[in-house]
Amino acid sequence: MTDVEVTPGSQAALREANRRRVVEALREAGTLTQAEIARATGLSAASVSNIVRDLRTAGTVSVRGTSSNGRRARAVTLRRAPGAVAALDFGNSRITAAVGDTDGRTLVRESIPYEVAADPAKGVRRAVWLLETVLAGARLDRSAVLGVCAAVPGPVDVRTGEVGAITCMPAWAGARPAELLAARLGLPALAENDANLAVQAEAAEGAGRGVRHLVYVRLSQGVGAGIMVEGRLFRGAGGTAGEIGHIGLDERGQVCRCGNRGCLETLVGAPYLVDMVPTQGGPGAPSDLGGLIGAAERGDPGARRIVSEAGSALGRGVAVLVNAFNPEMVLIGGELAAAGERLMEPCRRSLELGALGSALRDLRIEPGALGEDAVIRGALRAAASAVPAG
Repeated sequence: MTDVEVTPGSQAALREANRRRVVEALREAGTLTQAEIARATGLSAASVSNIVRDLRTAGTVSVRGTSSNGRRARAVTLRRAPGAVAALDFGNSRITAAVGDTDGRTLVRESIPYEVAADPAKGVRRAVWLLETVLAGARLDRSAVLGVCAAVPGPVDVRTGEVGAITCMPAWAGARPAELLAARLGLPALAENDANLAVQAEAAEGAGRGVRHLVYVRLSQGVGAGIMVEGRLFRGAGGTAGEIGHIGLDERGQVCRCGNRGCLETLVGAPYLVDMVPTQGGPGAPSDLGGLIGAAERGDPGARRIVSEAGSALGRGVAVLVNAFNPEMVLIGGELAAAGERLMEPCRRSLELGALGSALRDLRIEPGALGEDAVIRGALRAAASAVPAG
């Protein structure tokens, strides 16, 4: 990070975002020519040249002469910063803490059940305790940690760092988790939507590697999507891009927490699916999403029907995304993805009926490769990308 104060939405913020894109491209590849950096980031050659010059002056990169296709070129290499980074994944009723190196690789992680949704300040305090426990177990001092990234299940305003009002944790609306973490840890901190982090992890090291137009759909308490266009994360004007859980599919359907009826979330969100179980509350009845999926695998007809209809609704929602963004790949992740083909097969059938043939021609839809690790890996990568190298 620079010593200059960066106001969100300013030219300084844009320059900082572009700098991070260059650093992340170098972090992925190790060494790139300036022309290769331009292709990887979508930035102009002039912008790349200016950023590389600034990074070299700051000691972040080294530059040497080389050749590319028989022409003289400049090879740029990222200097690795010593130390570690941390990630905190705030689920509705679970906190996961992880520590990784400055390449974003996971070194150690741990999860605990906790009622995160009730109070953001208490949730952050518990997360800090968990992180300190993980660090102690790994025999790492907090001073070795250079930065932390928080993953939250809701939109994060790119200008203010506030969690949006349509999060599945309503008490967190308006909270600024990065500020809370920075104050308690005394470390640089950032916060990002969990699906946005997952799509970046899948693009860098998972099933979406090398895919320029990618959508990752995360199915858990709520439903959200991380969207990459031309290899770059698409957040929208205020950070709410990808909130597909509130696509309206049935105007006579159940009232959603957002106030509308028949949203996708009311058809595939974990609380709604569990509430559909016919014997809910009875002996042996599934009480959570894992139990519902397990019951479907054991042949329970009601559970199978619920999962299958969720897959069909998911396909209808994904069809809207496919028609709007024309991605090369859609990845399905989150807790419900554990249902496998019981979810995916009806999803594909429904998608074929709702999406344009031209949009389907080159589309692949499959489960994510990183599973539940995708969010943590994305958060570690984001924290590492924010650390100045050298």
